Amino acid sequence: MISMRRSGAMAQVQISHKTFRNIGLIGRPDKSSVVETLCLIHDHLLSLGLHPVFDTETAQLVPYTNTQTVSKALLGEVVDLVIVVGGDGSLLHAARSLVKFNTPVIGVNRGRLGFLTDIKPTEVIFKLDQVLKGEFQQDRRFLLEIEIRSKGETIYDAIALNDVVLHSGKSVHMIDFELNIDGQYVYRQHSDGLIVSTPTGSTAYALSGGGPIVHPSMDAIALVPMHPHTLSSRPIVVGGQSEIKIIIRENRVLPMVSADGQHSVTLGVGDSLHIRKHPFKLNLLHPPGYDFYIACRTKLGWNQDFDSFKQD
Repeated sequence: MISMRRSGAMAQVQISHKTFRNIGLIGRPDKSSVVETLCLIHDHLLSLGLHPVFDTETAQLVPYTNTQTVSKALLGEVVDLVIVVGGDGSLLHAARSLVKFNTPVIGVNRGRLGFLTDIKPTEVIFKLDQVLKGEFQQDRRFLLEIEIRSKGETIYDAIALNDVVLHSGKSVHMIDFELNIDGQYVYRQHSDGLIVSTPTGSTAYALSGGGPIVHPSMDAIALVPMHPHTLSSRPIVVGGQSEIKIIIRENRVLPMVSADGQHSVTLGVGDSLHIRKHPFKLNLLHPPGYDFYIACRTKLGWNQDFDSFKQD
């Protein structure tokens, strides 16, 4: 049996492989390769005398009938380590429920890019054994929290590991909003929206919008305008402790906001969107050899085979 091991969400425990006994397993649904890798990991953990625990949704994917399961919302409370099998989106989803428990997470890539889920499926057992022996790099990533306030009251809140996106929904109309940072007026802008990104999210949607690549170790937030009406409007990078406030002006269409691509919430005229750093950080673990710049070269296509160029 597994027992609840943390007294509360504020617990901050030292990450040690010696505590890795109960191992949570989360997988992306509707993908046979994910199920194959989950089963491989599950059986290997049992052979090591460890205790794999599926979240209830993932448990429905695998062909086991006598396994321990718990809801995704509580998984971080009862396990010592979580393995996410899927793409970066799967890890983003898992991170939002795990971060408050300080539960370390590793990712096995069964998606496309794999900036966060950096373990290759062909190396999963070898890399997993390294982590279980204590051979890993700890990478603490901060999240953003958002509040929508209407007439002085908070009507919606959420958290995001990648980004918070203010956008016009399915409409082609630009939206009108005012940006304030740390209580100081920055500008009023007409654009398709604004991406507010963590360093983790700087290689995601913000990158495609022309934003800078920010190293994950940086304590910074990037604000990237989406197709602004003025060509002089450029991305801004501010400190990670900054308080960002966006006020919605009169618009032909009502703007919307989403956190990490979750369902969008509509904002009315006069509503304000408040964005700041979340108090908890995600404990992301990497096996030995992880290098952010290697990830950029391989996943963003920076590699260039100069030997292929023939000299005159």
